[in-house]
Amino acid sequence: MINAVSNGKPGTAMKSFASILSTQDIQAVVDFVRKEFMQEQKPNTRYHTAENGWPNHERYRQAYPFALGEIPLDTPDEQLNEQQRQGKWLFMNACISCHDRAKVNRDGTIWEPYAVSYPRNQYQHSTQPSDSVSGATPYAIHDIKPELRELTAQERRGEQLFQKNCAFCHGADGTGKNWIGSFLNPHPRNLTDPQIMSTMSRNRLKTVIQEGLPGTTMSAWKHVLNSEQIDSIIAYINRAFYPLGE
Repeated sequence: MINAVSNGKPGTAMKSFASILSTQDIQAVVDFVRKEFMQEQKPNTRYHTAENGWPNHERYRQAYPFALGEIPLDTPDEQLNEQQRQGKWLFMNACISCHDRAKVNRDGTIWEPYAVSYPRNQYQHSTQPSDSVSGATPYAIHDIKPELRELTAQERRGEQLFQKNCAFCHGADGTGKNWIGSFLNPHPRNLTDPQIMSTMSRNRLKTVIQEGLPGTTMSAWKHVLNSEQIDSIIAYINRAFYPLGE
């Protein structure tokens, strides 16, 4: 566990904390997790407990049917009794930030166009434009993909794959300056920056995509995309963002 926390786990989203926590802090974290969660399974490792800042959680009981999905959240108020209406009000004011919509009859917009908005369950970046708020936002321009003509068949496949899978963090324009990319730490690689990309070769980039980069938010894609698909993405990056060496 100390090794996993220190160095991360390649091929997963578990990043390295060696540059963030000291050796002593990592040891303390591992000891805590092993004792509290694994060995003693203490109450403070459970949610909605007094130890976790939830004294008397029963006071939210009226909201339970909405949190548990027993009553869809978009049920019209006229179809609810007085107790259920109070429970819905309580859920909307105290529970929704963590429980999201729970259950609804109609999904509606997956990601609402507001400044504070997070993707719902089953969100796919390619199904609709990202939450750009308005044309005035500094992030909106980075969710516009380059207009390219006469792409090869491989580059066209790469464009589709990049915009579906990679643009969520790297931005549709490859800069990593979109809304999500701007708040990731470290930031996703700017695929258009000559200083960053001048030492990047096709072979090296393929390895990075396949294996990920430990200690960063760049996960391994080798179990998601096959070799041919990764080659197509690289061909698109080469055409759209920066010419790559071999």
